[in-house]
Amino acid sequence: MRKCIRCGAEMKEGFAFTGGGGNVLRAKGISLKAVYPKAALCPECGEVSIYVEGDALEKLKK
Repeated sequence: MRKCIRCGAEMKEGFAFTGGGGNVLRAKGISLKAVYPKAALCPECGEVSIYVEGDALEKLKK
């Protein structure tokens, strides 16, 4: 369960991004291919949180 950083409400998780664009995340020398970020939405204030799970998260820890 994710808590909203703005208002503290419980966020709705598991939303996916669809459509075009790449599926590669790059930042500060890290490149993650075939990464599919997800989003959580706050029903109270509209805050959006983008996150990754699974293998992509393990690669970032290395």
